[in-house]
Amino acid sequence: MNCIRRFFVPLCLTLLGALPFILFAGLPETDPFPTYPVAQDSIAGVQDSLALKQDTVRPGQDAVEAGDSLAGGAELIRKLWRDEFSTEEGRKAYQEKYPPAYVVFEGDTLFRIYDNLGPFGPGERARAVSARIEEILESGPVDLKELKLSCDPLMCRIVYKDILITTMTLRQADLMGSDLEEMAQGRFDRLYTFMESQKDRSWTMILKRQLIFLVALVFFVVGFKYLNRFLKWLMLKVLRRFRERLGAVKFNEYEFLSRERSEMLVLWLLNILKNIGLLVLIYFYSLLLFTIFPKTEPIAMKLFNYVVSPLEEFGLAIIGFVPNLITIAVIIFLVRYLKKGLRFLTSEVERGKLEIPGFYPDWAQPTYRLISVIITLFAFVVIFPYLPGSDSPAFQGVSVFLGLLLSLGSTSAISNIIAGLVIIYMRSFKIGDRVKIGDTTGDVIEKTMLITRLRTVKNEEVTLPNSTILNGSTINYTSGSLNQGLIVHTTVTIGYDVPWKQVHELLLEAAAHTELIKKDPKPFVLQTSLDDFFISYQLNGYTDHVSSQGRIYSELHANIQDAFNNAGVEILSPHYRAERDGNASTIPPPQKSGAS
Repeated sequence: MNCIRRFFVPLCLTLLGALPFILFAGLPETDPFPTYPVAQDSIAGVQDSLALKQDTVRPGQDAVEAGDSLAGGAELIRKLWRDEFSTEEGRKAYQEKYPPAYVVFEGDTLFRIYDNLGPFGPGERARAVSARIEEILESGPVDLKELKLSCDPLMCRIVYKDILITTMTLRQADLMGSDLEEMAQGRFDRLYTFMESQKDRSWTMILKRQLIFLVALVFFVVGFKYLNRFLKWLMLKVLRRFRERLGAVKFNEYEFLSRERSEMLVLWLLNILKNIGLLVLIYFYSLLLFTIFPKTEPIAMKLFNYVVSPLEEFGLAIIGFVPNLITIAVIIFLVRYLKKGLRFLTSEVERGKLEIPGFYPDWAQPTYRLISVIITLFAFVVIFPYLPGSDSPAFQGVSVFLGLLLSLGSTSAISNIIAGLVIIYMRSFKIGDRVKIGDTTGDVIEKTMLITRLRTVKNEEVTLPNSTILNGSTINYTSGSLNQGLIVHTTVTIGYDVPWKQVHELLLEAAAHTELIKKDPKPFVLQTSLDDFFISYQLNGYTDHVSSQGRIYSELHANIQDAFNNAGVEILSPHYRAERDGNASTIPPPQKSGAS
């Protein structure tokens, strides 16, 4: 945090203090203007002769006659390049073949020169214009009233007092696809603005600017020092104020930040704000410094644009986004109130106030969620083109990547979601039902779009994917017990020596003594099979306590044993074995034929 005060600020002050001596120590001159070969000599010769004719017009000659003569000369020389410059392609081809020279003065490009003038090529003309501008500026304060523009049908001239700065010809105007006077006026305005910014170049003004620089430097050093002290004092005061209110940051008994760490975080944020303030001071002082000297004004503009241009673009982007933002707001408003209407209908269906034929109340909530997701996705698709940057390649690339990732990695998840929807509308079970899915029996404790959770009788929690449930069989014990009750049943095998009526009585007596088996409907006994040595008796009883099947079966089996023991009947499956003489053959005797 102290790197600005210890290193960056002294370095900036050293560089800024040495800047005036660097600016006026003299820099090596470079020649940015290449020398071009003189081309189109015949055209230049005709143009020079017409210019000479213009200069030799007799004083007594009629002005209209002279103007007609010059206009006729302009049309004459225009015929020489009319075919070459009549189209945009022809002008571009010439400009590519003979590139222009730029009139540059102290890093500022004023205008371009394309064509020759007599024996002088564009590069020589550009150097001459720069030299004349420098001569005018170095001669003393510039009187901009003496900067004038004069035009005739052949050419235009920019003159300062008795110094000809530059000449613009009709050929050059046609080469640029512009009107001669319009082109000349644009160059004059550019030169006027530039010379206005450079008119004070005397040594008195230079010394004055250096004095302003030194005074600004002193104020900067003093201001930086006392601003740093003020910000430190303000930091301590704010920290003392916050220290009284700061405490540990907790969430559900978990401490994210202790009191000491909270103070350190606040101090760190205040240090960042202090350094930002000092950097802002350095930035604005740099702008002030670079605007003092004309040669550094472009640097000041660059520093200014580094901050202003992004803010300007951001502001224009926000303003340009306002119509799209209104469209997005309208879509969100409609979607929000459409969901509210659906939520109201869902609550009415769940309460039974609104009945839809073939639509069950327990379908209301999942149907609302499904329709809500569809509406949200549809709204996002509609809103997406209005989002800033939605048409950028980066945004589109990320969208394609996420879509590919989703399609490759969510195959099983999508199958489970679809299976979950099918299970919901099949109404196979609901939360709290006792079911048997595959080999797992338990109560349904959670039902989502992806999985279903069961809690078994051993208090085990089993998670089953919905696709597995849909592909297998499901037994719902609870749904069958809503009317008469669930039938619990058990089978005993008794020998043929015990009368079946006695067995029936004993089994029904055992069922009557079982607590959770209903008395109405009455229990009943079925003889399910007559085997070789015994009879299978199945006892059936009704119960409403589906979740207590284990206890019911245990109590019922105990009561069956007590009833049979008290009656002296053994619960067993007798098997009999008979012995015979094995000497006799088991082959039947041959049959006599009917013919004999």
